[in-house]
Amino acid sequence: VMRNPGRYVELDTELPLTLLDQREAGKKLALITNSDWEYTKVMMSHVFDPFLPKDIRWRDLFDVILVDARKPSFFTQSMPLYEIVTEDGLLRPSMRLKNGRIYSGGSAEMVEKLFGVHSESVCYIGDHIFTDVNVAKAKMRWKTVLILRELEDEVSAAASGKEEYERLLLLLKRKDRFANVLNHLRTELNRHNMGRASIVDKMQPKEIDVAISRLLVSIVDIEAQINPFLFTLGSHFNVNWGYVSRSGLVDKSHLMRQIEKYADLYTSRVSNFLRYTPYHYFRSSQLSL
Repeated sequence: VMRNPGRYVELDTELPLTLLDQREAGKKLALITNSDWEYTKVMMSHVFDPFLPKDIRWRDLFDVILVDARKPSFFTQSMPLYEIVTEDGLLRPSMRLKNGRIYSGGSAEMVEKLFGVHSESVCYIGDHIFTDVNVAKAKMRWKTVLILRELEDEVSAAASGKEEYERLLLLLKRKDRFANVLNHLRTELNRHNMGRASIVDKMQPKEIDVAISRLLVSIVDIEAQINPFLFTLGSHFNVNWGYVSRSGLVDKSHLMRQIEKYADLYTSRVSNFLRYTPYHYFRSSQLSL
């Protein structure tokens, strides 16, 4: 990968500009990665440097850089800290973080002390639901953003299957209407058989039986139309597993429930924040009861 990063890395020309906006707006930025220094140096140079102003390199975007972070232990334990003092990775033991330096190891508490902030004053962005978002939220109470790259393909797939999905919803509504009438007729018939007042008193029992039979046939016919839609639901995204965000028709997947619990925001890429200013306040919409 290091010998030919262009073969494995999808470049995002807006990513460096997104972080540059944040830094110029006065935000403190830290790079925290489990990768070692050699790998980080090569990959970050490839991804950032070609798209930054000539007098800025990727290291200039960050107030502090931490490699070999060993997440999720980074959030829960006080790990040994070493400053990287040479380009080839020579390490020197250190007791605390300093601005503009590169380190190996360390902990989340050290980052808070460096920036003089605590818990919700920190926004942590990561792409792993457990190693990044779950532990950062549960242990440090940081604000969290999950990067979910599959989201873009899922949105496109949902758009491709929109017509089928709407057809499925219409069939389900039609089935519900028939089932509602059927259930009322059954209830009224039970009341009649128990000697209670019922609309069946004004009708012949055979008429009720015929109506119930016709409704049952209609419901079975609708279900036969629904089943193929349910079987192929999500196949526009993945023919085997369906959508990442859904389980079945309306239920959320386990991943989405984890995201709801631990991620304050989720998006497909960091550069999506370029559409907003660094001062934007994100507010969740009101949930239905």
